[in-house]
Amino acid sequence: MILEMKVPSPGESITEVEIAAWLVKDGDYVEKDQPIAEVDSDKATLELPAEESGIITMKAQEGDTVAVGSVVCLIDLDGKKPVGSEKSVTIEKSSVEPLKPIEKTAEKPAESSVVEKTYASGTASPAAKKILTEKGISPSEITGTGKDGRITKDDAVKAVPSMGTPAGGKRNSERTKLSMLRRKVAERLVAVKNETAMLTTFNEVDMKPIFDLRNDYKDAFKAKHNVSLGFMSFFTLAVVRALKLYPDVNAMLDGDYKILHDFMDISIAVSGPKGLMVPVIRNAENLSFRGVENEVKRLALRARDGQITVDEMTGGTFTITNGGVFGSMLSTPILNPPQSGILGMHNIVERPVAVKGEVVIRPVMFVALSYDHRVIDGRESVGFLVAVKEALENPVEILMDNNPKKALEL
Repeated sequence: MILEMKVPSPGESITEVEIAAWLVKDGDYVEKDQPIAEVDSDKATLELPAEESGIITMKAQEGDTVAVGSVVCLIDLDGKKPVGSEKSVTIEKSSVEPLKPIEKTAEKPAESSVVEKTYASGTASPAAKKILTEKGISPSEITGTGKDGRITKDDAVKAVPSMGTPAGGKRNSERTKLSMLRRKVAERLVAVKNETAMLTTFNEVDMKPIFDLRNDYKDAFKAKHNVSLGFMSFFTLAVVRALKLYPDVNAMLDGDYKILHDFMDISIAVSGPKGLMVPVIRNAENLSFRGVENEVKRLALRARDGQITVDEMTGGTFTITNGGVFGSMLSTPILNPPQSGILGMHNIVERPVAVKGEVVIRPVMFVALSYDHRVIDGRESVGFLVAVKEALENPVEILMDNNPKKALEL
């Protein structure tokens, strides 16, 4: 009996996928639920498991784009598992004859084709040598026109320095097709630049209050909740507060209409094996520090292990991205459509700042808010970023209601 395996729908509105990689070979015996292929959609990469056990016959090649519901392979259910298939087949070294190089006999060139090189060939005259030295050109790069191939002054004057002549190093190139996910990301990013009125505003945050809080409570927090007290919970809760104060930043444009949300689904940009992933923390306005840190850890692990689903990456209302983990000092983050705002975090560097008339050294982070000016005006954007800054620089009062232990559930 032959089973036709069809491409399942990886999510709503997705009509086609791309075969990113076959994990088995044509004619292999596969077990039921064994991953046999990786398929890319425009939103995620998913594994395709075998529906039954048997011998597989592929109907699509790596790189092919296939419609959802079309047959991607056949499984012969009557196919028997090869005996000893778990053992790898090895070829004894002694049974293989090494290839012998083909010897070529050099033919002596005809008399007329031989150009005798004299002692003067490639030698620069004193004047030519001086000019070549000033130009940084080696005499070996010049063909002399003087007697017996000598390099003349005129040859040196006319010589032009090489602009990138290969120096014997490797000069290989590799052409690889972008995954469907990467192509979709590229398409969306270009659309954002072309179709939105994107603008970025900047500010800086004194991170010392958060540093002090983490130093005081991170060990107790980790011991009780089995998760680290990171910066993301502070930023997420500061963003939630600022979105409540400036709801337009949590809105999005739909044609001639503005859609305002009464919930905060915060997208967080994380790096995965397939590139940038943006899973969503749902209803972040209802989460505590522990709740945010647990969600960040859960989503980051799922993205790292390639288990993140389309549903977990759709529907966000605002995005936070942290380029600081890679060393970025300052950047203009690009919008995550159809959202109207994105907050960029950056690295923390000790800088001299003025505090009460004195210059002190403080850990400072630059933050950036990119926003769609069609939805958000300058007053809202600047006010939003100032509100985030205020909460981060005074977290005990603004984010913890003057009770850190209660806020951290210690």
